[in-house]
Amino acid sequence: MGVEHVVTRSVRDCAALLDATQGPGVGDRVIAPSPSRPFAEEVGAPVGKLRIGFLDHRPLAGNIDDECAEGVRLVAKQLEQLGHHVEPAWPKALEDESFPPRFTAIWGTNMAVACETTANMLGREVNEDDFELVNWTMAQYAQKTSAAKYAAAILATSLYRRAVAQWWADGWDILLTPTVSRVPLKVGQFENDKSSPMRPMKVAADFVAFTAAFNTSGQPAISLPLHWTAQGVPIGIQLVGAYGREDLLLRLSAQLEVAMPWAHRRPSFSAL
Repeated sequence: MGVEHVVTRSVRDCAALLDATQGPGVGDRVIAPSPSRPFAEEVGAPVGKLRIGFLDHRPLAGNIDDECAEGVRLVAKQLEQLGHHVEPAWPKALEDESFPPRFTAIWGTNMAVACETTANMLGREVNEDDFELVNWTMAQYAQKTSAAKYAAAILATSLYRRAVAQWWADGWDILLTPTVSRVPLKVGQFENDKSSPMRPMKVAADFVAFTAAFNTSGQPAISLPLHWTAQGVPIGIQLVGAYGREDLLLRLSAQLEVAMPWAHRRPSFSAL
């Protein structure tokens, strides 16, 4: 699944913190390639002409807010003006309808393990009062999933990872998508509902239609606030690179930061 990095106000800070944290920990099974130079040196470095595909609609069934799609198209035009080759293109594996159920099976199993880990930490059995309802429900779902089905899900994600990554191996440099499919949701829209325990997960699945694929593939992705609603709400735009190409993502992100700056935008209640 995904490995979170940080939220920063600038690409420079993102690169600096990646320099401070990159590299394997003791016992890591998956080790990303070591950078050829510090990531901070990628900020402002020549980008060259990249081959960029963009996706302004959901690869699977479902709607997308107009602002999210418009943001992608605006950034695509900006990238063209910066000299890159840009066209509507994306990994066809993203259209695989069998992927979401597989992802859910693994997510649920992870929640079941988290419940056991919490019980060991507390030194007692845990129950639904110890967790958000949706997480407890996912853990209970996993109890009904056989080891064979879990193993099949792991195999399916391995095949999915290879299918997604093949698009980059075929000569593409960057995929451009919305970060999420909706304008940022209001507080309370993920609230638990006893009459529909899985409702928050359904809301989340609809909201994060463009990110789960790369949680699974292990590719680096970055979200940049490159579009804004009339009310001043930022719309995240996602750039996805090939495995191990954080350097290229940072170079391109820094180029967009100059062309479409955002650091001066601060809400009145910002703590940063």
